[in-house]
Amino acid sequence: MGKGGSRPGRRRRGSAGDVPRRAGLLRERGFRLYWSAQSVSLVGDEISFLAVPLAAVLLLDAGAAEMGWLTAAELLPSLLLSIPGGAWADRRTNRRGAMIVADIGRFAAVASLPLAYAFGALTMAHLYVAAFAVGSLTVLFRVCNHHVYASVVAAERYVDGNALLSGSRSVAALAGPSTGGAMVQALSAPFALLMDALTYLVSAGCLGRIRSQEAPPAPRGEGGLAGGLRWVTAHRTPALLLAGVATLSLCQTLTTTLFVLYGTTELSLSPGAIGAVFAVFGIGGLAGAYAAPRVVRRIGIGPAIVTGFLCFSLPLLLVPLADGPAAWVIATLAAAYLGAGCGVAVLDISANSYLIAVIPPTLRSRVMGVVQTANFGVRPIGAVLAGTLGTALGLRTTLWIGTAGAVLSVLWVLASRLHRVRELPELPAHQARAEDVERAL
Repeated sequence: MGKGGSRPGRRRRGSAGDVPRRAGLLRERGFRLYWSAQSVSLVGDEISFLAVPLAAVLLLDAGAAEMGWLTAAELLPSLLLSIPGGAWADRRTNRRGAMIVADIGRFAAVASLPLAYAFGALTMAHLYVAAFAVGSLTVLFRVCNHHVYASVVAAERYVDGNALLSGSRSVAALAGPSTGGAMVQALSAPFALLMDALTYLVSAGCLGRIRSQEAPPAPRGEGGLAGGLRWVTAHRTPALLLAGVATLSLCQTLTTTLFVLYGTTELSLSPGAIGAVFAVFGIGGLAGAYAAPRVVRRIGIGPAIVTGFLCFSLPLLLVPLADGPAAWVIATLAAAYLGAGCGVAVLDISANSYLIAVIPPTLRSRVMGVVQTANFGVRPIGAVLAGTLGTALGLRTTLWIGTAGAVLSVLWVLASRLHRVRELPELPAHQARAEDVERAL
C-alpha cells in the first residue's frame, strides 16, 4: 500500500470500485502469473495440511506426541533459517529463480511420500524428514516472495493485491481441505499428497514466465545478518506488532496441531467432516478478503489490524466448547472457523500491506526473515507444547489454553501506537531511512 491506500476520508465509502481495481491487477501479466503460482500452490498446501496428519493418524497410528513432533519438523526451519535466509535473499539479484528452485525441491520431497507408501516403506521418520525438507524450502520461498511481489505490484495497490492473494488463500482453504478429506476418505492420503506435489510444479512454471525488475541487492556490509532484527527492535510499532503475531501464532498452533486428533478421537468426526469444517474457514476468508480493503479505507490500517486480531482469535473459543450430537458439534466448529477465517484475512491483508510499505527495500528480506520467525518460527515450539500438554492435560484442556492465549495476543498491539495509525507514511519506502519511517509512524 502506498501514498493514498489507507486514507479513509479521501476515498468513496462503499467502494463499488473495489472489484474493478482488483480485476485490473489480474489483467497485468506479471501479477497474473505471480497470483496463479501462489493460488495453485496454496490449494496443494491445504490438501497436504490435512493429508499429512491423516496419513500419520490413519496409516501409522500416530498419537498426540508424534503429531506434535510432525508439526514441529515442518515448522522448525522457520525458527532456524528465516533470518539467515533473509540475509541471503537480500544479496541476490534473482529471488524469483530461488523461488522456482524451492518449488521443485518441495515437489520432490512431497512426491517421495506416496512413492514410499507404494513400496510399503512409509514410516514416521520419513514423514519427519520430508516435513523438515518442505519447511526449509518454504522458508526460502517466503523470504524471496515479498521482493517478487513488490516487483509486480505498484505501492499504491498493495492492499488490493494482498486482497486478491488472500482471496486465493481463502478459496484454497475452502476447496483444499474438503477435496483432501474426500480424497483421503475415498482413495488414500498418499494419493492426496501426490496431487499436492504436482501443484508445486505448476507454481514453478508460472514463476518462470514472469518478467519483472526486482529491487537491487543490498550492498555488502549494510546491516549484515542481524540488520533486519536491528531495524525491527529500533522501531517500537513494528516490534510490538510482531510480538502480537508471535503470541497469536504460538497459541493458535496449540489448536491446529491437535485439531485432527481431537476431531477424530474425542468428537468422532470422519475425515470428510473435518475437511468440511476446514472448508468453512475458507468461506470466512473469502468474506474477509472482500471486506478488508473497505475496512482499511473506512477505519485505517492500524484499527484494521486490531480488528483482524480479535476477529481471528475470539471465534476459536468455540473449538474446545464443541460437544454433544454430531450435527451440533459440526455447527459449532463451523461457526468458529467461519469467524476466524474472516478475521485472519483482514489481519493478513492489513498487516502485510503495512509491513511491505514501511520496510526499506534493501532490508526487505532480512526484516521479512524476522517476520517469518515471529509468525512461523514459534510454531514448532507451539507444536511440541501441544503434544506435551495434550498428553499431560488432555486435548480439550490444551485447546482452552491455546484459544485463550490467542485472544490475549492483541494486548501487544494495543500497547503500541499502531491502533492510532490511520494511514501509511507519505515518505516512499525506497527513500525512507529507518528513523524517518519511525517518525512518520
